[in-house]
Amino acid sequence: MAEQPPDDHASRVHASFDELHAKVGPKLDASSREAIDRVRAAAASKDIAALRTHVDELKERHGWLYTELATHPRIANLLDELALIGL
Repeated sequence: MAEQPPDDHASRVHASFDELHAKVGPKLDASSREAIDRVRAAAASKDIAALRTHVDELKERHGWLYTELATHPRIANLLDELALIGL
């Protein structure tokens, strides 16, 4: 049986969120940092239910950060990919 190539989804998620953090990091307070970390973890693990919940919370409580997330090209692409599996 041939070995499956490693899934690089989690590494792409982390790299994309690292780019976002480089842009908005200085603006983050403890609450917004925790919110974005929850979104990152859910996206990396492909936990669609948690991702939906955390993105909704981010949008409601940290609108500016949700906008940054939604307009970041690599993260927007990842969210589109996850939408295909049920987000």
